[in-house]
Amino acid sequence: MEYTLIEDANALDAFYRSHRQLSWIAFDTEFVGEKRYVTSLCLIQVYSEKGVFLIDPLRLKDIGPFLDLITNPAITKITHAGDNDYRLLNNLYGILPKNVFDTQVAAAFLGYKYPVSFRKLVEGELNKHLKKGYAVADWEGRPLQKKQIHYAIDDVKPLPGLWKSLSRKLEESNRLEWAMEEFAQLESAHYYEKDPHSEAINSNLMRSLNEKEQAFLLRLFEWRRQVAETRNHSKEMVLPSKYISHIVRGIPSGQEALRHNRRIPDKLVDRFGATFAELFTREISNEERRLLGRIPSEEEEDPKEETIVEMLYLVIKYKCLEQGISVNIALPRNAVKKIRAKEDDALSLLASGWRKEFLGAYFLDWLASATELDMELQPDRIILLPVIDNLTGQ
Repeated sequence: MEYTLIEDANALDAFYRSHRQLSWIAFDTEFVGEKRYVTSLCLIQVYSEKGVFLIDPLRLKDIGPFLDLITNPAITKITHAGDNDYRLLNNLYGILPKNVFDTQVAAAFLGYKYPVSFRKLVEGELNKHLKKGYAVADWEGRPLQKKQIHYAIDDVKPLPGLWKSLSRKLEESNRLEWAMEEFAQLESAHYYEKDPHSEAINSNLMRSLNEKEQAFLLRLFEWRRQVAETRNHSKEMVLPSKYISHIVRGIPSGQEALRHNRRIPDKLVDRFGATFAELFTREISNEERRLLGRIPSEEEEDPKEETIVEMLYLVIKYKCLEQGISVNIALPRNAVKKIRAKEDDALSLLASGWRKEFLGAYFLDWLASATELDMELQPDRIILLPVIDNLTGQ
């Protein structure tokens, strides 16, 4: 299988000059994220009308010319599950892609489940069978093995065929604009934003603690993150999660309580005991109180609300099955629940043009606003009616 290996700046510049006027490129990446804070980008595979190119970011000091292609709005970038690739490029280089087409997202509008595997989609659309390969290989090792190279190339060569097949079907079903609306999310900075405190605030442990312990847990997660980032180690290497609850429960009684806890290794207390004590005794700041105010309340389960959520979800699922659209890209069950809870990130889905067109503005209104469902069982039909206090938009 012919390919061009790009390991130096001159070869990368030549690649860029030959590709900057093209209308499309297909690409994929191989990376290693285990045991480190910053994921290592190990290989970039590109397929175009010019051939197959393997770009080696471990040998190149600067991959700027490739990044220029990714941000060029005149070139369509074809990927499968490209959110992983674009998130990595955004994290490492701060770039936002332009003009993307993702085959996994596109397939969700055409009867495939979401997410669908690359192998299954290639078989379904192109009737080709890909070999199982080296998805978890040592991509940092050099030289690359022959089987690794074949696997890497197999990940990009089918992409243009998928793009053409799926685009044609999307146009025939008048769903291309719907898919493009989803693609556009990958071009938004908001899509890649991460809340550094989300892990702590949404921890199940957090809701069972008093305020001082909550502040300590917040600081403990942030300390672990900072140390991991500084050392480029995984957070689990710095402080395994299995010890966190024991540390939080024991620290109010001091370092010695940690030392006498048989579930906490002595070497962990020897190394970080003083740090944990300092984190616990520090006064709670106004900013920390603001963050603690975001902790989800532990509400009692409402059987009626759970039933409403389930019934609404089943209505959506039935509509999706009927129309050949994956419910996981339309409105999955957890999104329905979040919409009912008036969570902002979920409510933003209701502003989506394609979802309003597909499910109907009226249905989306009472999805968010119905306080009860009134069901009438008649001899020849079942009537489901929402009880709405304030219908949005009226």
